[in-house]
Amino acid sequence: MLLTIGSFFFFTALVALITWLITRNDDHDSSQGYFLAGRSLTFPLIAGSLLLTNLSAEQMVGLNGAAFDDGLCVMVWEVVCVIALVFMAWFFLPRFLKSGVATVPQYLEIRFDHQTQVITNLIFLIAYVGILLPIILYTGATGMVGMLNITELLGTLPETLGMKPDILALWIIVWMVGIIGSIYALFGGLRTVAVSDTLNGVGLLVGGFLITGFALSQIGGSEGMLAGAEELYKDQQARFNSVGSEETSVPFGTIFSGIFLLNLFYWTTNQQIIQRTFGASSLAEGQKGVLLTGALKLLGPLYLVIPGMIAYNIFAGDNIRSDDAYGLLVREVLPQPLTGFFAAAMIGAILSSFNSALNSSCTLFSLGFYKNVLRPKASEEEVVRSGKIFGWIVAVIAMSIAPLLASTTSIFGYLQKMNGMYFIPIFAVVLVGMLTRRVAPIAAKSALLMGFIMIAVGYFVPPFDLVVASLHEFHFLGIVFAWLVIFMLVMGELYPRETEFIQEDVKAVDMTPWRFARLAGWGLIILVILIYAIFADFGVLDPTGSS
Repeated sequence: MLLTIGSFFFFTALVALITWLITRNDDHDSSQGYFLAGRSLTFPLIAGSLLLTNLSAEQMVGLNGAAFDDGLCVMVWEVVCVIALVFMAWFFLPRFLKSGVATVPQYLEIRFDHQTQVITNLIFLIAYVGILLPIILYTGATGMVGMLNITELLGTLPETLGMKPDILALWIIVWMVGIIGSIYALFGGLRTVAVSDTLNGVGLLVGGFLITGFALSQIGGSEGMLAGAEELYKDQQARFNSVGSEETSVPFGTIFSGIFLLNLFYWTTNQQIIQRTFGASSLAEGQKGVLLTGALKLLGPLYLVIPGMIAYNIFAGDNIRSDDAYGLLVREVLPQPLTGFFAAAMIGAILSSFNSALNSSCTLFSLGFYKNVLRPKASEEEVVRSGKIFGWIVAVIAMSIAPLLASTTSIFGYLQKMNGMYFIPIFAVVLVGMLTRRVAPIAAKSALLMGFIMIAVGYFVPPFDLVVASLHEFHFLGIVFAWLVIFMLVMGELYPRETEFIQEDVKAVDMTPWRFARLAGWGLIILVILIYAIFADFGVLDPTGSS
C-alpha cells in the first residue's frame, strides 16, 4: 500500500513540475494570454488537451460502468463523436476562428445581440456549476477511493467522526482534487491547462491500455492476453453487439436523435471542450488537432468499454454498483506500483476536466458578464482577477455539491440526461445562426429560454416526465431540437432581421485551411461506419426475439 501511495504522489508531482517548467514564463496577466493561451496552441497540444478534457473520470468510471451493465453498445458515445469532430473541423471551427471569439456566447453576440450572449452565458454557468463540475469531482473521487482503498487507510477515523468510511473518503478526495485543480486553472490559465492535459494524457492512455491488457491476461491465465480476449468474447458473445436493444441505456434508434445531437453539441459548441481550439495558432493547426482527436477517439472503446465488460466477467455475481466496477478492476489486476502510477494518471484526468471546466467558467464570467455587463471599462488585470475570484467561489460550491451525488444509480446516464437541458437549446441556436442570415435575435432568445424550460419540465414535472419516459429521453431531446429549429426558421420568416448577417474575418489567426482536412475527415467517417458494422447484430431489434 505504501508503494502504491508513494508512486501516486511521485507521478502527480512530476507532471506538476514539468508543467511549471514549460509554462512559467507565459503571459498570465492579459485576458488573451490567460483565457486563450495567446492563440499559440499547435495541433499536438490541442489534440492532447481535447482528448484528456473529455477523457476524465466520468468517462473512465461512468462509461465502463455503463459497459458493465449494457455491454459493447455503449461504445456509441466514443464512436459517433468522431463524426461530430469531423463536422467541427469542417464547418464550426472556421466560423469561430474567423470571428476571433474566446467564448461561444461571444459568437452569439456577434450573430444576434448582447442579450443572447448574456442568456447563453447564464445557461452555461448554471450548467457548469450545478451539473458538470460536481459530477467530475464525484466520479473522480469514486474511482480513486476504489483504486487506492482509501477507506482502509482511514482506519477508525470515520467511526470517531460518526461518518460512513466511504462517505468520508469521498469528501476527502473531492476536496483534495478540487483544490489542486483550482490551483492549476486559476493561477496558470489555458496554456497551463493544455500542457498538463497533454502530459497526463500520455499517462492515462498508457494506463488505460495496461488495465485492459492485465485484465485480459488474468482471464486468460497461463495462456496470456489473447486467450483472455477469446474467453471474454466466448462468455459475452451476445453483449459484443454495437446495436443496443430497447433494454439498454442506448437503444439503436436513439443514435440518430438525442445521442447524435448530444455529441454534436459536446464537440462543436461546448465551451469547456472547444475553448482550446479557440486558442489555435491558425485554422490549419486547429483542424489538425481536432481531426487527430477524432482518430484517437476510435481507440476509446479499448479502454473505456472493454474493461467494463471484463469487470462483468470478474464481479458479476458480487452485487456491486456499476460505477464501482472500474476502480475495483484496477485494484484487482494492476501491480501496486502501477496502481499508483495509474491513480496519478486518473488524478490528472480528473484535474484536466475539472480545471478545463473551471477555466471555461471563469472565461464566461469574466469576458461575458464582468467585462460586458458589470464593468465595461475594466482593465485587463481586473478582468483576469475577477475570473480568479469567481473561480474560487465556483470551486467551493462544486466541492460542496459533489459528495451529495453518491445516491445516483448511474452517473454516466445522469450526466447525459442533465447535459441535454442546456446542450440542445444552445446547439440549436448556434446551428441556425451559422446556417441562416435573416433569423433575428428575438428567435434565438426565445429558443434558448423555451428549450431549457421544455426539457426541464419534460424531465422533472409530472405527468410530462412519464410521457418522456415512454418516448425515451434521447428521442425527446431530438424532438425538442427539431421543434426549436423549426420555430426559429418560422420566426425568421415572420420577423426577419432588417439586414442580412455577414460574418467578417477579424484576422485573429491565419484562416488558410489544412489541405488534407477533407480527406482525413472522410477517412474517419468511413472507419466509424466499418467499426460499427463489424460488431452489429440487428437481431436484438426484433420484438419477437428471432434473428
